[in-house]
Amino acid sequence: MNKMVKSSLIAVGLLSNSAIAFAGCGITAGTVNIIGNEFPAIQTIGAAASECAGEGVEVSTNLTKEHKEIQVPGLSGDPAEYTAAIVANSSIVPLMNDGLVRPLDDLIAKHGGNFTDKQKITIGGKVMAIGFMANAQHLVYRKDILEQAGVEPPTSYEDVLAVAEVIKSKGIMKYPFGAAYAAGWGIAQEFNNMFLGHGGDFFIEGSPMPNINNQMGVDSLNMMKSLTAYMNPDFLTLNNNEINAEWKAGNLAIMQMWGSRAGPLLSDEGSAPGVAENTVLFNPPTVGDGKVPATTLWWDGFTIARNISDEDAEASYLALVNAIDPKIMTDEVASQAVWMIDGYKPTPASAGVFATIEAGAKPYPMIPYESLLHSALGAELPDFFSGKESAEKTLADVEAAYIVAAKEKGFIN
Repeated sequence: MNKMVKSSLIAVGLLSNSAIAFAGCGITAGTVNIIGNEFPAIQTIGAAASECAGEGVEVSTNLTKEHKEIQVPGLSGDPAEYTAAIVANSSIVPLMNDGLVRPLDDLIAKHGGNFTDKQKITIGGKVMAIGFMANAQHLVYRKDILEQAGVEPPTSYEDVLAVAEVIKSKGIMKYPFGAAYAAGWGIAQEFNNMFLGHGGDFFIEGSPMPNINNQMGVDSLNMMKSLTAYMNPDFLTLNNNEINAEWKAGNLAIMQMWGSRAGPLLSDEGSAPGVAENTVLFNPPTVGDGKVPATTLWWDGFTIARNISDEDAEASYLALVNAIDPKIMTDEVASQAVWMIDGYKPTPASAGVFATIEAGAKPYPMIPYESLLHSALGAELPDFFSGKESAEKTLADVEAAYIVAAKEKGFIN
């Protein structure tokens, strides 16, 4: 399954996808209600789907940073509150675990959508989502600040620490590094990145038993904590939106950020003088003696709720296929993401994601119990960063919390 996800991501480098063009949206009736994340590329998809409203068709969206907390309850009703979800490697897994999304094979057979096989996210032999963009976290740096400090761009997290120390010691910036360490999903994902960079495996091979309370896990937490010495002291409350705002305000010199959010960083709009023109999208860093970057590869796509009428499912599918039609690919839209859409050509904003693919980063694991471990990490890691527990105790608590959740779900007897 991981190979399937990785091939979906590598496909963006081929840029050979095609999509079907509809006369209008091809919808005669139905209700469409889409839940998803809120960054610019997803907002573009939501706006394009909304163009299908009218003549008996209702289209609404809820694009929010809280989407991961809303998706499962929002699709659990009968009928579900939402008819479609914009998902990624991680967020489709809880929906699959609870049987909340339907296979798309019948809709594809009936209505088309000339997708490549790599766009069809296939799980258990059925197409469960249609991928439309690739994503990854990578470094961003201010070339003018690094030049002022007399340092080279960092290629490892050890380099990040060294560069940040020079910038801080010279009085250029007090808190030169930024990353989304907000308690919950964000800090858990930063641990995932660091753990993979150290060469870790989240689970014992062939088993749902966790495998993070080890030296690689301890080293990952210690590196993350070392970085916090150069971060805003409120780092446990700062998410991607807030870190991006700090960057545009000119308060950071190095940042870990998603490629899907990189486009606005290159724009002068809303940026302090000198920030945008000195922003460089860079490679993801390694850590320790790791040979792969300390990051993960992702796909984003759409899936359709199970607990809705066939009419609403059909309308939702057609609206979202319309939303990823090549006609949306203006220069502005192209800069928002690494799109898996016909007509997309790489832009400066895609540099970091392509660098991540080329560096051989691992895909985020799309296995049934990964989301449970992610949730346990998000809940337990703040105790380490607030100084309440040691790394070993925190990781033991993570594993214990995960095992309880995995037993409840039937993954562990």
